[in-house]
Amino acid sequence: MSLQEHAFADVADVRERLRGTGYLADEAIATTVFLADRLRKPLLVEGPAGVGKTELAKALATAVGAELIRLQCYEGLDEARALYEWNYKKQLLRIQAGSGDAGAQGWQQAHDDIFSEEFLLSRPLLTAIRREEPTVLPIDETDKTDVEVEGLLLEVLSDFQVTIPELGTISATQRPFVILTSNATRELSEALKRRCLYLNLDYPSAEREKEIVLSRVPDLPEKHAESLVRIVRALRAMELKKAPSIAETIDWAHTVLALGFDTFDEAAVASTLGVVLKHASDQARAISHLKLTAN
Repeated sequence: MSLQEHAFADVADVRERLRGTGYLADEAIATTVFLADRLRKPLLVEGPAGVGKTELAKALATAVGAELIRLQCYEGLDEARALYEWNYKKQLLRIQAGSGDAGAQGWQQAHDDIFSEEFLLSRPLLTAIRREEPTVLPIDETDKTDVEVEGLLLEVLSDFQVTIPELGTISATQRPFVILTSNATRELSEALKRRCLYLNLDYPSAEREKEIVLSRVPDLPEKHAESLVRIVRALRAMELKKAPSIAETIDWAHTVLALGFDTFDEAAVASTLGVVLKHASDQARAISHLKLTAN
């Protein structure tokens, strides 16, 4: 089904099709995704690292049969890396190849050539806008970008078009489904938020996380899933440098299966703590707090 049309019939359809990809969406997630599709608005998903923000974009792309084109944001990201740039090396070679052509006419020909489609390097934003097939565009960790890039996003998300001075204005014929994610390390501008629907994601309840674990690791005994989730939630309640993500809970479940633990006792927890805690200080705090015996 085309994203240019409505991708979902109703909220229940969102939940069912996301579940088919392995993503268990609650009512708030399903409703917001449905409205973003129906209103053709970008969706801003905010929350701590590891709660499934990027996974939602991936699941959505799979659910609607769309191509996933991802823009990973970082400090120092500029327009050339987000939108487009010219292939300067190839342009230089073209100029050198035409250096023997006579006079102004030869230069004009070279100039027209080097600012043509052949020399354009399309980056994620432009690529997503130009696609004629259904596209999901996750713009990950938007809060890590500079204000200038946020301004660029405002321009692109307002009209879904890009102006390249040498080629003219390129408008989207098939609007991508845009999901901006943020870990809330800084406040995004009100102008950007105003153009989006908003969804706040937090870590799921114990029951839902157990359901997620069992859906991804169906061979795991339910009692082990309950123990895993209980311990992970206890870890998240501590003051850690990096709290365990949902993906790491799933990794821990795979670890339990791989090692063939009959019981997930203190020794099993201590020996596999590195699956979910990636800082020595966090492991030391967990061992002390949970009264484990370090190996």
